[in-house]
Amino acid sequence: MVRVRSSLAQLPAYVPGRKLPGTAALAGNESPYGMLPGVVARLAELAGGVSRYPDMSAACLVDALARHHGVEPERIAVGAGSSEVCGQLLHAVVHPGDEVVFGWRSFEAYPILTAVAGGTAVRVPLREHGLDLDAMAAAVTARTRLVFVCNPNNPTSTAVGERALRDFADRVPDDVLIVVDEAYREYADPARVPDALGLLGDRPNVVVLRTFSKAYGLAGLRVGYCVAPAEIAATVRKTQVPFSVSALAQEAAVLALGEGAEVARRAALTVAERGRVTERLRALGLEVPASQANFVWLPLAGDSAEFTRHCLDGNVVVRPFAGEGVRVTIGLPEENDTFLALAASWRG
Repeated sequence: MVRVRSSLAQLPAYVPGRKLPGTAALAGNESPYGMLPGVVARLAELAGGVSRYPDMSAACLVDALARHHGVEPERIAVGAGSSEVCGQLLHAVVHPGDEVVFGWRSFEAYPILTAVAGGTAVRVPLREHGLDLDAMAAAVTARTRLVFVCNPNNPTSTAVGERALRDFADRVPDDVLIVVDEAYREYADPARVPDALGLLGDRPNVVVLRTFSKAYGLAGLRVGYCVAPAEIAATVRKTQVPFSVSALAQEAAVLALGEGAEVARRAALTVAERGRVTERLRALGLEVPASQANFVWLPLAGDSAEFTRHCLDGNVVVRPFAGEGVRVTIGLPEENDTFLALAASWRG
């Protein structure tokens, strides 16, 4: 019998948001507005070229990202979504048994990717639904190689501010990689949530993650990237699965970067709906932490499964985390209205 790695025997599979025909899909944190207009038109023209391999270096995309952020191209590494880039970073710095610190609950892929890389996950409990950066800094040991800071945090929607993030970075040793995961950056209030690239981007142990899967509407094409010190980015590129970012994905991402005004307009619509949904849910007596993402968090604990079933009975799919809470993506106004009606009719 083939012997598989014992460390992976009990590893849970990643659980994506469900999609069921005829339902409002409020489980996956996708943009409800579809692809950007310029992207749609161009992809139709490019579809005939997918018989060829894409540019493995993604040179056009890397150059566009470098211009967008005002950094050297050598500081950019791309992958099939920011989740793949998370894995690339782990493989770049983690040896078997090394520790990886992150808040918990946070992005579900962190412990899975850590285990695949041979590392040991160190989960630090949240405080009031947010990252406890003091406790995370205290959890760093001589064995720690990497720390994930998901800001805003998925699935709890909360975010840490500039002073807290800077103080945390000051406390982490220089030989520990700090990865600030900003997948939901476009939905955050810039007056309250810092841009980690501007705040910490000059530090030799800080990497900032971004994605095209949320505000840019390209979740199905899988494009993510990191901005890192050049020597780290070079190592990260070595760990990428060859040709993982397709030619269509590369082209779409370049085009999407050029539609910043439309991206901002759509994000503003989502933020406005987020405020409306939050206000209504609180009026129903439900606890809803202040969200800086394109979703809200309902810390329903043991009632999470029942609430999820109630929503599904009403043709709305939300994302439960057993025994902890329910994450609800902000959708189109009519989808949000359907969800709010279900929340009003639920009795926990």
